[in-house]
Amino acid sequence: MTIELETPVSRPRSTPAVDLLEGERVLRRLPGDGPDRPYELVTVTPVGRTLGAEITGIDLSTVPGADLRDELHRALLEWKVLFFPGQQMTSAQQREFGLLWGGLETNPLLDTGDSADVVRFGAGTKTYENIWHADTTFRAEPAMGAVLRMVQTPPFGGDTMWADMAVAYDNLSDDVRARIDDAVAVHDMVPGFARFLDEGKLARLEDRLPPVTHPVVRTHPETGRRTLFVNSSFTTEIVGMAREESDALLRHLFAQAHVPEYQVRYRWTEGTVAFWDNRATQHYAVGDYHPHRRVAERVAIAGDRPF
Repeated sequence: MTIELETPVSRPRSTPAVDLLEGERVLRRLPGDGPDRPYELVTVTPVGRTLGAEITGIDLSTVPGADLRDELHRALLEWKVLFFPGQQMTSAQQREFGLLWGGLETNPLLDTGDSADVVRFGAGTKTYENIWHADTTFRAEPAMGAVLRMVQTPPFGGDTMWADMAVAYDNLSDDVRARIDDAVAVHDMVPGFARFLDEGKLARLEDRLPPVTHPVVRTHPETGRRTLFVNSSFTTEIVGMAREESDALLRHLFAQAHVPEYQVRYRWTEGTVAFWDNRATQHYAVGDYHPHRRVAERVAIAGDRPF
């Protein structure tokens, strides 16, 4: 028997498809090109090329003083995701740490721990974080950042991945950037939460959390970096664009988070704390550990309106 193979379809090089983009990418971790300033109070060990660093020489059970807090803030802006392994931290201490960066955000869509502003993941059996997203972009003022404390790890799996959305923007074609630089998109909590909330609760929350609009490309308020600010959990359409065109463009933009060169992947150990800049990144919690449990607690730091 002869098996005839279908001739591959040749697509034009101008097609905005991530799977056709190969070769060297522009991987700028910082806005400028100058040398890194040394850290004096902690040890910073890079984990990824443009984002992700482990921070050692610090005990988070003690509230950092002003100088240490400022150095950690600089590290957050430079590395976007910080990992603090081997911490012995309580939920209350986690809240105190988060409060150094501003008020804490509550989330009525998620299970809570010891207080309303501590979210607890792993209480049930459902996995819903295994999709690329930035936290609470369905709010008018999405979270500035988040502090996640790993309470219990499974025997395998359960990593979390982050993507650098400034680098993602840097590598878009000139044509795509021209189409999105001044565009605005709708963000809605329903697509991200409809699959695991009952209809009654979802309807009640729709009234409290109506759709909002944000720029497709936001400017980071501290670094000035242009950052791609749409995600597949909550972004539903680009305002003023025909639905078919909007859907196609959003699919292309969503896919940028999937590029490995823009990512860092972290293998958790119990007691590790992560602190990430929600304005600069997206993340994805890998759901490959069932039927085992993975328990974590998170506090989210309130943010400002994207521009």
